This record gives sequence, C-alpha cells and structure tokens, in this order.
Amino acid sequence: MHLKYQDDALEALASVIEDGMTIAVGGFGLSGNPTRLIHALRDTGAKDLTIVSNNMGVDGKGLGILLENQQVSKVIASYVGENSLFAQQYLSGELEVEFSPQGTLAERLRAGGVGIPAFFTATGVGTEIAQGKEEQVFNGQRAIMEKGIRADIALVKAHTADTEGNLRYRKTSMNFNPLAAMSGQFTLAEAEHMLDDFMDPELVHTPGIFVQALVDADPVKDIENVTVRSLQEVAS
Repeated sequence: MHLKYQDDALEALASVIEDGMTIAVGGFGLSGNPTRLIHALRDTGAKDLTIVSNNMGVDGKGLGILLENQQVSKVIASYVGENSLFAQQYLSGELEVEFSPQGTLAERLRAGGVGIPAFFTATGVGTEIAQGKEEQVFNGQRAIMEKGIRADIALVKAHTADTEGNLRYRKTSMNFNPLAAMSGQFTLAEAEHMLDDFMDPELVHTPGIFVQALVDADPVKDIENVTVRSLQEVAS
C-alpha cells in the first residue's frame, strides 16, 4: 500500500495550490520534467505564480504551457533561451525575471530545503547579479549574499518511488529534481515505477520525509532538440 499515493494528479494539486504561490519545479530543459504535474498545475488555473526552475521549457512543452495560459507572474531561473513566448512576456513587462547563476540556484534550493536562510558566494560579484545584495570579504575574496529558496510547492519527476515516498532518479533526469524536492513545503512527485515495498536505503536519492504525495508519471517524454543524420549520410 502506497501511503502517499494518489490516483488523480489534478485533485492532488488542486487541494494545496493557491494563487500567488511559489512553485519549484525539477528538470533541465525537458529532461526530468514532471510533465503530468505541470499539466495538472495548468489545469488548476492558479494565477500569479512564481516559478523556480532551471529553465522554462520550450514553446508548447514543459513549463512553457503555463506561460501560454498566463499563469506566471515571476520566474527565478538560470537559463531561458529556448522559449520565445517567455521573451515576449518579459519584454512586454508581463513577466518579472530573476536570473540566478545555475550553481547558485541549485544551492539556493538545497539551502532552503535544509533550513539555511542565506549564504555567501563569489559567483556574480561585480555583475548585475550582485546589485542590491550584501557583500562581504572572506579570506581576501569578495562574496555576495544569496537567499535560500523555500517554495510553497515542489513538483518533481522520479524513476522509482516506494510506499513512503522515497525517490530514485534515472541518469540525467536527476538534475534539479532532488533539489526542488527538498525546497518544497509540500512536495508532489510523479514516478514511473511504484514499488510495493521499501526501497533499499542505499538506492534512495530523495528521502520520503521530503515528499508528501505521489502520482504515476506521464509516460510521454518530450525531446527538446531532435538531431538525426540525413539518409544520404546513413547510406554513405
């Protein structure tokens, strides 16, 4: 029996979502995206959301569908170059953007998850990233203060989950998922495989203490950029 398992992703999310919330989402590009939960988030109709993610997917896929539905007011991300609608909404003033260097964003999510309110890093010193942030010097090196991120809700994608919500990720799809899972006050995970017993502790990537609800994963795995050889190249 899966104590945290729920049949309906939309129902699971609708019971906790509110307008104006901060949502941390796992994935890198379209790899490891919690696709079913992203679609459920769109279907809740929640508005004025702050999305924390490495990127915002692409047009029509991943987190891009939330932009299409006018549900996002702010994005905290490290890369947004694959989404033309994102650029349009940002340039028109519809969307607030907070850029965070990729390693800094990862640490901000981890810090939020373990109760660290802020930390200092040399990354971004002397750039626009540093504007308005406290600066100190440690061992002769300048560093700026970055705040940990504690999201209201986290949405993540796992390969395997067990009865208590312990999660294991597969290869590249691990990316930002364990960090997002830690940062959420309420974390929903979709998993491709649900075990009927407890996972071997040595195989656990995200302990179940961080996970409040589980749903089955969407079997569809979108590809961001398909690169293939021409028939002429194959023939030669």
